[in-house]
Amino acid sequence: MLIIKKYAAIDIGSNAVRLLISNIIEQKGKPAMFKKSSLVRVPIRLGADVFINQQISTENEVRLIDTMNAFRLLMQAHKVTCYKACATSAMREAENGPNVAKNIAKLCKINIDIINGEEEAAIIAATDLNQYIDDNKTYLYVDVGGGSTEFTVIHQGKTVASRSFKIGTVRLLNDIVQKEAWFDLEQWIKSSIKEYEKIDLIGSGGNINKIFKISGKAAGKPLTYFYLTSFYQMLQTYSYEERITELDLNQDRADVIIPATRIYLSAMKWSGAKDIYVPKIGLSDGIIKSVYFETVSSVKMA
Repeated sequence: MLIIKKYAAIDIGSNAVRLLISNIIEQKGKPAMFKKSSLVRVPIRLGADVFINQQISTENEVRLIDTMNAFRLLMQAHKVTCYKACATSAMREAENGPNVAKNIAKLCKINIDIINGEEEAAIIAATDLNQYIDDNKTYLYVDVGGGSTEFTVIHQGKTVASRSFKIGTVRLLNDIVQKEAWFDLEQWIKSSIKEYEKIDLIGSGGNINKIFKISGKAAGKPLTYFYLTSFYQMLQTYSYEERITELDLNQDRADVIIPATRIYLSAMKWSGAKDIYVPKIGLSDGIIKSVYFETVSSVKMA
């Protein structure tokens, strides 16, 4: 007999806001199966406000409220039983972030948890990487966001180090990442992986997923450092408009894809990784798993 549950994850990021609805299929004596039912992405780009003015603008607050109202209706239509909404870098740094969250709770009946970088890294690490990793290898898992990037070292299938850095695509676009942040990241990567002989990267985030799709590589095959370097150089020969028209990138992807690629390349360079694997996972997937296994709190749908 099958039992199917519907859970939802809301990821309020610095570049976009996402709603993931998943079917969780339970069978007696078998591990639960997680299947994506719906994924909606809205490019609000809260970080463009916050990282410069430390405030979420009135315009973007209204857009966020509209989005949350739409997400609630979608969850009701899908008959979602429980959800968790997490806000990351932009909202946690916004001076009015807590007030915006209160307004959304009042107007949209959606409760938002503003999580710190370490919580974010832990939730991302909860994603089911088992099918993507070899327990005999060591990986540096890099999840690039608009406001921050989460790094996790995985050795023999277990997390041995994890840290969040305020280096993200929207910050880089606005030229507000200090040299010291890059230096700290380089030192952390080198010290965290120094005892391991060979490192492979695992990359997650919308930008590396798009790059992987463009590459035409078969699922499960890695991108090489050489390919990513060539792609990075090629991107910079295109104007913003050409990236939209010729590379078929969405307008909110066409600018952030360059700084995102820079972050992945830097991580590969400093870790000595020659390959980067690109499973389609991220914070939203981690939220669903964490809710199911009750390692985080969740909210029952009314």
